[in-house]
Amino acid sequence: MPDTPPWGLTTLAFGGDYNPEQWAESVWREDVRLMRTAGVTMVSVGIFSWALLEPAPGEYDFGWLDRVLDLLHENGIRADLGTPTVAPPAWFYRAHPAALPVTAEGVRLEFGSRGAICHSNSDYRAAAASITTRLAERYGDHPALTMWHVHNEYGVPVSSCYCESCAAHFRLWLRSTYGTVGAVNDAWGTNFWGQRYASIDEINPPRLAATVANPAQALDYRRFADATMRENFRSERDILHQLSPGVPVTTNFMTALSQCDSVDYWAWGREVDIVTNDHYLITDGRRTHVNLAMAADLTRSVANGAPWLLLEHSTSGVNWQPRNPAKTPGQMARNSLAHVARGSEGAMFFQWRQSRRGAEKFHSAMLPHGGTDTRVWNEVVDLGCSLARLREILGTRTQADVAMVWDWQSWWAQNLDWRPSEDHDARERADAFYEVLYDRHLTVDFAHPEADLSRYPLVVVPALYSMTDAAASNLKRYVERGGTLVVSYFSGIVDQHDAVHLGPYPGALRDTLGLIVEEFSPLLRDEQVGITGPGGYRLNADVWTEFVLPRDAETVWSYADGPAAGHPAVTRHRLGDGTAWYVSTRLGYEGLDALLDRATADTRIITCTDLPHDVEVVRRVGDRGRYLFAINHNTTDAKVPLEAAGTELLTGERATGRLAVPAGAVRVVRLDDSAVPFT
Repeated sequence: MPDTPPWGLTTLAFGGDYNPEQWAESVWREDVRLMRTAGVTMVSVGIFSWALLEPAPGEYDFGWLDRVLDLLHENGIRADLGTPTVAPPAWFYRAHPAALPVTAEGVRLEFGSRGAICHSNSDYRAAAASITTRLAERYGDHPALTMWHVHNEYGVPVSSCYCESCAAHFRLWLRSTYGTVGAVNDAWGTNFWGQRYASIDEINPPRLAATVANPAQALDYRRFADATMRENFRSERDILHQLSPGVPVTTNFMTALSQCDSVDYWAWGREVDIVTNDHYLITDGRRTHVNLAMAADLTRSVANGAPWLLLEHSTSGVNWQPRNPAKTPGQMARNSLAHVARGSEGAMFFQWRQSRRGAEKFHSAMLPHGGTDTRVWNEVVDLGCSLARLREILGTRTQADVAMVWDWQSWWAQNLDWRPSEDHDARERADAFYEVLYDRHLTVDFAHPEADLSRYPLVVVPALYSMTDAAASNLKRYVERGGTLVVSYFSGIVDQHDAVHLGPYPGALRDTLGLIVEEFSPLLRDEQVGITGPGGYRLNADVWTEFVLPRDAETVWSYADGPAAGHPAVTRHRLGDGTAWYVSTRLGYEGLDALLDRATADTRIITCTDLPHDVEVVRRVGDRGRYLFAINHNTTDAKVPLEAAGTELLTGERATGRLAVPAGAVRVVRLDDSAVPFT
């Protein structure tokens, strides 16, 4: 595949959200001068500016935006132009109060924040289409325009509304999805608790009820809410495609499992011209660089392996968590270049100039309150220089070693009420398995359960409670054809309608795993069990146990105590040319590392034991050559073995043998073999 950028930029994107409307016009030229000093190549403009662009219904003021875009163009800075439909003006809500969303408890939210939108409301849809049309007509061929940015972070903070407009729209969705009320009753199992409907017109959203509502209805309502947001995105996208042909259209995702759980990004990835993502470190005491790597890998996978763009992250601390520490010296560059290593075509921030007012005035920015005489500003300038030196990686693709199966809709289903244990958390299992793979220096692709897995020697399924028949067949075929599959507990239990697969657990995976689970036996809070293996091997597990009965599978580790004492805890099943592993309890880091050590022995994967802990080594490849990124998250220097000599792009130095990576630093080597000079 040719190394071509996905938009008009011929260098990596570097910049941030630019909100000139927050500042006097006299500041704008100073902004642009400093942008040039920092090496900024692109800014996002107009995302929250609807009230300024249309100060009254049908009255428009584009003069200030004309001047901003012209100024950017004069200075060689490209614009990612937003449609401001995430923040309708106060006058709109005064005229159309029904466009404000209603909670499941019946409370209508008020104007005064952002993203307070009922996506089924026809007045909102018409107004969003109108302002989008006006912007496209005026700026569709502006020379500064490089990309359209629709809305902002769909699904955050509100994804679902439960008003009467949504009820009517939900019924239309049900008719389109199921056709008849009989099909709805069958899918939802409404004979249970006497919930059967005689007409789709009787169905409402799953509002607050006396006790737990129908889980299949709640699951479908999440699908409906996600699909409705996607309808609105497509409406704006299609207007932009028609009036501004050739200019890519995107919306900024939040793929990190720590940030958004209301959007099915597999579906959204197919709708945008280029995948873009926002990522912010969650300062919960865990290794934040691992969460970052996971989010970047997940974003690249949503993009189907194609280059994508980090559209927002922070230069230092944020302001919306309980505690918001500043980034340490060099951490901003490591964060930015880790995203680039894992496929991003640049590094963008929220925001350019730190705000004086509003809810995010203490959120860090490229130009801090302290101005240019600050560490953050100096690091921003240095990062701009580094990204300019990496221009030649544009269009290359990140190489992955293994895959992890993930499905947002299964996550939704597992998170519904009344499951065997509230302590079983799909995100926690995904994080845990990912961390072990990260520490084994394996780059991870994420995959939809029905995606082609044939190129991966190892596939991990950390949590897949809901599984279609097609997904089950896909995983079985993968193993039969030589793959190694690792499956964690409470997977393959229900179908897409939250109906338990017929027969013993784990219904959809019984044949693949060569076993049945007679019964779940979740553990009490803080309860642990012992796991033993050959040679006196012993470790502890918690949260979950099962009564596993092997059929064709062999027992690898067993429960030493607890409710399932004597039963298998971990099994291995030879099927066709491959192997399927099953772990029926929650293993900690040590146990998962030992498990994956055993599983990788069934594959062709060669784990590099000569790489230091917390040094990322990631490769991007393309027509111009191969590039090795080495990112040292430690406070001590590290050495990284090179498979070939090359040129280190950030310093210009030759690199041979073992690459020196100083503490907290990043090195990027163009390897000599197959390298083509960049012009």
